Amino acid sequence: MSGVLLQTTPGKRIALPTRVEPKVFFANERTFLSWLNFTVILGSLAIGLLNFGDKIGRISASLFTLVAMFTMVYALVTYHWRAAAIRKRGSGPYDDRFGPTMLCFFLLVAVVINFILRFRAT
Repeated sequence: MSGVLLQTTPGKRIALPTRVEPKVFFANERTFLSWLNFTVILGSLAIGLLNFGDKIGRISASLFTLVAMFTMVYALVTYHWRAAAIRKRGSGPYDDRFGPTMLCFFLLVAVVINFILRFRAT
């Protein structure tokens, strides 16, 4: 076993495996479900634009649908990566700086494209 997985008690030479709390697994699932909740809301917005919009609304709906689908895939990959790291008791940080930043960027791009198309149509 590696030194990362074992901790020694002061004064003793016996190495004990570190224990991973169940709340860590549940926090990972809660984060995954939160991402999926957001993608469902974004997909609902896209369906509303698709059903009640014109040609520009359909373009915006397709952009929002693509962002929602890529976010779902990213959330699934991140969930499985974190679950494997937790199972292997990997040292951490498990925080996600890439995903939320890219999600905000792509949503901003989709909204800006929608505004540009709306202003050009009038």
